[in-house]
Amino acid sequence: MQALKAKQRQRRRERHFDNRVVWCFKDRADSVYAGFAQAAQAHPQAQALVFGQRSWTYAELAAEAGRIAAGLQQLGVLPGDRVALLLRNRAEFVTVFLAIQRLGAVAVPMDVRLQGVEVGHVLADAGARLLLHDEALADRLPAAAALSADTVQLAVPEHQPLFGDALAPPVQAVAEEDTALILYTSGTTGKPKGAMLSHLNVAHSVIHHAGHLDLGAADRCVIAVPLSHVTGLLCGVIATLSVGGTLVLLPHFKAREFLPAAAAAGMTYTIMVPAMYKLCLLVPDFDWRQLSCWRIGHFGGAPMPEATIAALADKLPGLDLVNGYGATETCSPAVTMPLGEGAAHRDAVGKPLACVEVMVVDPDTGIEQPTGQPGELWIRGPMVATGYWRNAAATQAAFVAGFWRSGDLGHLDADGYVHVHDRLKDVINRGGYKIYSAEVESVLADCPGVVEAAIVGKPDPVLGERVHAFVTVAHTLAAEAVPLTGARLSAFCAQRLGDYKVPESWSLSTEPLPRNANGKLSKQVLRLQLADPTPALTLETH
Repeated sequence: MQALKAKQRQRRRERHFDNRVVWCFKDRADSVYAGFAQAAQAHPQAQALVFGQRSWTYAELAAEAGRIAAGLQQLGVLPGDRVALLLRNRAEFVTVFLAIQRLGAVAVPMDVRLQGVEVGHVLADAGARLLLHDEALADRLPAAAALSADTVQLAVPEHQPLFGDALAPPVQAVAEEDTALILYTSGTTGKPKGAMLSHLNVAHSVIHHAGHLDLGAADRCVIAVPLSHVTGLLCGVIATLSVGGTLVLLPHFKAREFLPAAAAAGMTYTIMVPAMYKLCLLVPDFDWRQLSCWRIGHFGGAPMPEATIAALADKLPGLDLVNGYGATETCSPAVTMPLGEGAAHRDAVGKPLACVEVMVVDPDTGIEQPTGQPGELWIRGPMVATGYWRNAAATQAAFVAGFWRSGDLGHLDADGYVHVHDRLKDVINRGGYKIYSAEVESVLADCPGVVEAAIVGKPDPVLGERVHAFVTVAHTLAAEAVPLTGARLSAFCAQRLGDYKVPESWSLSTEPLPRNANGKLSKQVLRLQLADPTPALTLETH
């Protein structure tokens, strides 16, 4: 699979998922486990996984997955059963996930920050047959009375095998359209929904992602983002282990620990959000020459500040920063910046990948918009989720003729590049003037000392809404004699934005901005904070 880039592969149109007609790659892995098994057969003695002081070759990782699959089978796990994972970034996440795929069961990863009621919702909604959890997370589990009697709970110990030795069961045959994993999306308007990702979805996303970035057996991928999210799981674990590369797994992200770990690993590729790159640049006295192997820095979720791009280019001239755009419902990558083109197209997120169609639609009329005109981004392709688990109403609302309605406002330019303006629900209407929060956030991200920023509309009886900014400032600058203030930030913005776009009130803190279980910025929480600001935030109104 890894020998041929995505753009060189043969495509053809195929019908899938109840009359969706989509472009597909002619040659692809039959299942998630098949992609890994092919790499293991081709590179049995190559290093597959590194976690802490331990490492596994592909042959050893396959054997471990087979041993765990035998244990799961003895617990009664059958093909199609949902197996929930409440596991931190650790080697067992990878081995258990592979074991689930070997059995033809369905993995249901959960963010470790979920609390008991939230965990209970996922378990009940998914109809989980088994919950595997970290021993240290036992206090996050729902009360026994809230769980189905059919759900078995099992703690996954550290530093010792989960199961005893047993003969690995045969690899279970699955259909391409069978669900491989269910990932629960953020519940901004209600309870989280389970996006069903099939083996066909995953196979195409791996080809799109790994093929586009030219990832192969020589690559060493360091992952510090959560594996429970589609980005860490697809772009980190599955893609790397499908091309024969080495996955170096970190338990969490701390910039002071990430940089030396990446250097020691000989990292060639990683994926992070822009704020994580910026935090790395704030680490004092690190010898960036140790990262000379680093060739691909993938990012998404927000624009990369120009100052961050310039600083990274100065320290690592050989690093290619690659923007990407996708979601849980698109099995992660749908639009990616072509290699080497990022500098010339800073305001775009990239181009649709080989089997992806992006249509810009007026959300009110459903009519396709002309080139350059904004509208809602609709995405179709073989990597788009089949729908939401046991939620026909949500599926019908979000999926139209095979297209997934992203809820993002953007446009396509004449050269085919995709531009994302804002979430439709986050556009601020200030006295009739429409303000894209992403534009203001991008300007603030370029301000020295700003780690991350978020813009929300503040209700106003006269104008309808005014612009409010939540800003995380660097600890070092917060300790300066003249720290960042709302007035200084307003002046910075006023030189770069129209006056009606400049935030009129500010909340400044050294604490990270709140994120939901999938790692996305939670503006819903920020709006609640704005309605009742906490003492930890400094609220300045001008």
